[in-house]
Amino acid sequence: MKSDQLNELLYQMLETEMGGVEVYRTAIRCATNDDLKREWQKYLQQTENHVQIVTEIFESIGLDTSAETPGRKVVRHVGESLVKAMEMALSSAPSEAAQIVAAECVVLAETKDHLNWELLGQVTKKAKSEHKKTFEAAQEKVEDEEDEHLYHTAGWARELWIEFLGMPAVMPPPEEEKDVKTAIGAARAKQARAEML
Repeated sequence: MKSDQLNELLYQMLETEMGGVEVYRTAIRCATNDDLKREWQKYLQQTENHVQIVTEIFESIGLDTSAETPGRKVVRHVGESLVKAMEMALSSAPSEAAQIVAAECVVLAETKDHLNWELLGQVTKKAKSEHKKTFEAAQEKVEDEEDEHLYHTAGWARELWIEFLGMPAVMPPPEEEKDVKTAIGAARAKQARAEML
């Protein structure tokens, strides 16, 4: 395994989690659905904890949390852009539309976040013994939460759009009701939505 590239992944993970905190803070301001707002408040707390978990990985393996890399700067820019998009929606769109923008921004942020943790899982399988336990412990604490963040919010985004279009929506979405944590579970929940209307 290439250590420089592993370090780059870790820097991007930290930046993604830090940006995720700001994304959730802004998304909560956009939320008009009380269930969604509560969900995102929970995810904000979890993401703040994820920042701490990744910081502990850095401390354990001797990386500087303040070091900059080109990839980290790109990740920061994307996160800031998502926050700016939500701010634009808050200032110029109807509240229902701003909520949809927020859901889409959370899905975009969580897609990167989910990928980061999936890659760390691959790294963990090949990691040297001194880092393996650190990565495994972090993965165990975070993986299910990251799955929930992505799959549940994707369901919210879909159902909010369906409602906005004037069609019957399932609120909270099937992914939430069935508490899915896998891509297969999300696909099954999506298929079950017709029965839930």
